[in-house]
Amino acid sequence: MKIEILFEDDYIIIVNKPTNVLIHNSYYARNIKVATLLELLFTQIGKSFYPVHRLDRKTSGVIMLAKEKKQVAIFQELLNNNTLKKTYLAIVRGFIKEPILVETPVKKPDTNVYKNAKTFCEPISTKELEIPVHPYNTSRYSLVKLTPSTGRMHQLRIHMNKISHPIIGDYKYGDRFHNRMFEEKFNCYNLFLHAHSIQFKHPKTCENIFIEASFPINWISINNHFGWKY
Repeated sequence: MKIEILFEDDYIIIVNKPTNVLIHNSYYARNIKVATLLELLFTQIGKSFYPVHRLDRKTSGVIMLAKEKKQVAIFQELLNNNTLKKTYLAIVRGFIKEPILVETPVKKPDTNVYKNAKTFCEPISTKELEIPVHPYNTSRYSLVKLTPSTGRMHQLRIHMNKISHPIIGDYKYGDRFHNRMFEEKFNCYNLFLHAHSIQFKHPKTCENIFIEASFPINWISINNHFGWKY
């Protein structure tokens, strides 16, 4: 599997992570025995990299890695200062017609302590299909842009579930009836959550950086079928 490189300089590399690829081995994913993003990059480039931020295994898209371990803290400060803007795209159940700010606290799995979390959800497109999904005779979906201002584990997936618009392909927080329909009708089994862009001022070069990641194949298939031009 070749990893698409979106940006590279002397300090960082930004890549388009495929869906279902772990960034690195962890306790939470100890039973998954496939190559991680760091291993794939080492095979491809012959160098070790150090993640600046997280991205769920099932989420595709933009991720930044430092070329030296000592540089990680410098770029993580962008996250701490909320000066690094990440935007995600998701396909969710139901129609969302107005922007929504979700501020439900999210529980940290290792401590069971709830932390403040904030996600801004903006509608882009909607689609109604003449395909029945329990308990309705049709099925409705929205393409939305999600902008988190905090970075809790599974935050976006939890927040969309909390407002009754779970992300399609989410087998933990989603709707099994709609997930099953996407499998049977569209042969799509992956999570429809994509880290679409990242924007920040480079702390070393002072350059304004804006990077977008192209969609994986399951997204392209659904966008074409639904007539979405995003």
